Amino acid sequence: MDYVAHLHNANIYQKNTRVLSDVQLSVSRAEFVYLIGKTGDGKSSLLKTLWAELPLREGAGSVVGFDLADIRQKDIPLLRRKIGMVFQDFHLFRDWTVEANLRFVLEATGWKKGTQMDQRIHDVLDKVALAHKLKEKAFKLSGGEQQRVVIARAMLNKPALMLADEPTGNLDPDTSDQILYLLRDFAIEHDTAVFMATHDYRIIEKFPGRVYKVEQGRVYELDE
Repeated sequence: MDYVAHLHNANIYQKNTRVLSDVQLSVSRAEFVYLIGKTGDGKSSLLKTLWAELPLREGAGSVVGFDLADIRQKDIPLLRRKIGMVFQDFHLFRDWTVEANLRFVLEATGWKKGTQMDQRIHDVLDKVALAHKLKEKAFKLSGGEQQRVVIARAMLNKPALMLADEPTGNLDPDTSDQILYLLRDFAIEHDTAVFMATHDYRIIEKFPGRVYKVEQGRVYELDE
């Protein structure tokens, strides 16, 4: 099986505290997979492990072709070029323009030619219907618009995997649906897998996918 993300017998740690034990998890290309569970149960720690922010100390794991148990520090930026990350709290530079926020990511991931960067920025903003906000400062945007910029940012390098950590947590239902449509459409168009942590069961009912649940330090797949 061609897994974009795979964990086997993985123990997940925050500093010296084990938060998840014996994790078995797989995400295939173009698949939409949810991660549910209570706040503080370890969902974010699991995503951070896949993002290589937390090291995988015990067990086996791979993401977009990189061995998480063996990855070198210098290879982490290469891994992250193949992953799009969508956060609940946006992580935008609020005093920067939308354009500057996106250009920063392109420059950090090795893009050199200004004309190519301009075109890619235009393309992703067009996808999220925000091309007209190119020169707007991020703090002037609504919450829904800021989240669409975050998704545009995650799309920049056409990732094989998109990780989303409660991306609709602060949004109303209609705006949440807009975000999910954007994620689903992008996944279909680019064969991208989406692994999304959420506590919003309404979304899961409206946009079905495989579901993993985090509970009492364990991760297990729910039956359909």
